[in-house]
Amino acid sequence: MSARNPGISLDLEWVSQVRVNTQAVLRRAQHYQALKVPKERWQAAWLLKAVTFIDLTTLSGDDTPSNVHRLCLKAIQPVRRDLLHKMNVQREEVTTAAVCVYPARVADAVAAIKAANACLPVASVATGFPAGQTPLETRVEEVVQAVADGATEIDIVINRNLALTGQWEALYQELCQFRSACADAHMKTILAVGDLDTFTTVYKASLVSMMAGSDFIKTSTGKEAVNATFPVAIVMARAIRDYYLSTGHRVGFKPAGGIRTAQESLLWLALIKEELGSDWLSPHLFRIGASSLLADIERQIYHHVTGHYASYQELPMA
Repeated sequence: MSARNPGISLDLEWVSQVRVNTQAVLRRAQHYQALKVPKERWQAAWLLKAVTFIDLTTLSGDDTPSNVHRLCLKAIQPVRRDLLHKMNVQREEVTTAAVCVYPARVADAVAAIKAANACLPVASVATGFPAGQTPLETRVEEVVQAVADGATEIDIVINRNLALTGQWEALYQELCQFRSACADAHMKTILAVGDLDTFTTVYKASLVSMMAGSDFIKTSTGKEAVNATFPVAIVMARAIRDYYLSTGHRVGFKPAGGIRTAQESLLWLALIKEELGSDWLSPHLFRIGASSLLADIERQIYHHVTGHYASYQELPMA
């Protein structure tokens, strides 16, 4: 991860002045939707880069130590060794950015990565994920326990009611408590944009989250009806850029929910490069929250290497 965002004092005047031009955002989003992705070897290279941005995730009610163990092994070796060999890429160069699990599975993930003699961040959702409706004390304790179990990144959810009703000081204070509970772990703040009412609210929530010390801002839990979309990504990226220009502190961005195809992942990389610059095309500042995306990327890489498409059964877990 990059240097921590220390946060700043809550600037309500800055927040109150925010206005987002909805039509301009939608026009910009159409630009990204119309982009053509790179072809042939350039596409394969960018797809390998996209793999390194993935937070490989399992957030299911039936998660067990065994399926978390398999997830970790896949994160360590996300693309088959023979495919990497034919592309002249060392296996150590390509891992996912992290694995992301529920708090109860953090210790399992840490143990699996240690047993594989690997070094990979373990992220945990927390603070009453996905709704964030449990008591504040419970949400804080959940962060503390996840960190104690070995999580080095915490994906927290905001209290959407505070954002929807404009209680920005209360939201800021809650996030500061979560930031303190994270200790040395990086805090990735989920806005759950599908539950927010306007682009202006999304921007304000982004700004307050960064002021409170969030190291990343993240679109969604993946459980809302609407998750990561280009319009909300543009709004959040502009907030990140404005915060950086004002404070000098870089904050990362993580779209999550609904990103399933290799082609989509390349469009997201293009958006980040254009909106925030090449410095953000690093796992330290950009992540993709996904569970099924990796399978399609590996399928496209298989096609690049062999000239034909494999069934998913031909792409076993590493």
